[in-house]
Amino acid sequence: MAADILAEITGMLVEIVGDEYLLADEVTMKTTFNEDLALESIEFVALAELLHHRYGADVDLMGFLSEKDMDGILAMSVGELVTHIGRITHASLACTSAGSAAAPGSDG
Repeated sequence: MAADILAEITGMLVEIVGDEYLLADEVTMKTTFNEDLALESIEFVALAELLHHRYGADVDLMGFLSEKDMDGILAMSVGELVTHIGRITHASLACTSAGSAAAPGSDG
């Protein structure tokens, strides 16, 4: 699951910054947004929008960043975001499964 999320985030980053600046095989779980990718704030906003479209409102990049101090934001790795998305999507899947199991025959 993490590898799939990493691949999707990599694709989003390539879309945002352009593949001439970013080779898809260069992004790993240890890649940092600030030092390695030099992402600017407008690019973070674009990434947040793509994440929202792909994963829904629960994956709130700006909310996730707001929980960190400046040093944490500057040091944040792609792996931290992958882990965050994995937790959110796993929890969403668990809630969906539990809801379906609790209400057999329902459409939700």
